[in-house]
Amino acid sequence: MPNDHHLDPDDPIDAVSLAWLRERPGTPVTSIGIATRIRHAAKLLGEERRRVLAAAGADPATLDLLGALRRSGPPYRLTTRDLAERTLVTPGAISQRIARAERDGLVERSPRGDGSRAVDVALTPAGHDTVERLVDRVLGRESELVAGLPPGDRAALDGLLRTLLRDLNAQLDTESPSRVATGG
Repeated sequence: MPNDHHLDPDDPIDAVSLAWLRERPGTPVTSIGIATRIRHAAKLLGEERRRVLAAAGADPATLDLLGALRRSGPPYRLTTRDLAERTLVTPGAISQRIARAERDGLVERSPRGDGSRAVDVALTPAGHDTVERLVDRVLGRESELVAGLPPGDRAALDGLLRTLLRDLNAQLDTESPSRVATGG
C-alpha cells in the first residue's frame, strides 16, 4: 500500500487511512491524518477555551470584542466598523456584542464627533480589567496545554501551520489568518 509505511494501525485516525487503502487501494489518504488531527485539536482547544471563559463568567464573543479593543493600544477605542472587520463578524453581530458589553459596563459607545455617522467603542476601566484577567487565564491555560511539546517542536508546528494556513487561504481565496480573531 502506498504511503502507509508511517501509519500505525493502533492509532484510530491512522486506522481510518489504512481501512480506505485496504478497501480502495490508491485512495489519496495523506490528508486524513493532518485534517482530522487539526479538527480534533481545534475542537479540544475550543472547548477548553469556552470552559475557562465560562468559569470566569465570560464567553468567546466577549473576549473577542474586548481583546480587539485591548490590542488596538491606547486609548483602546475603535469604530464599530473596525471592530466588525477585526473580529470577522457582521455589523449586526458586532452591534449585539457591543450592546451586551455596554450593558455589562465593559465598553462605552460615543459618536465620533467628526460629523460622520461613525460610532466609537472604548474599553471602560472595568472592561480593561476584565480583558486583562481573561487573557491571562485563557492564554495561560493554552500555554499549559501545548507545553507537552518541546519548544523546538512548538516552533516547528507553528511554522508548519502558518505555511498550511497561508496556502489554504491562497487556494480557497479566503481571509488572511492575521485577521482571524483569537481573543488572546
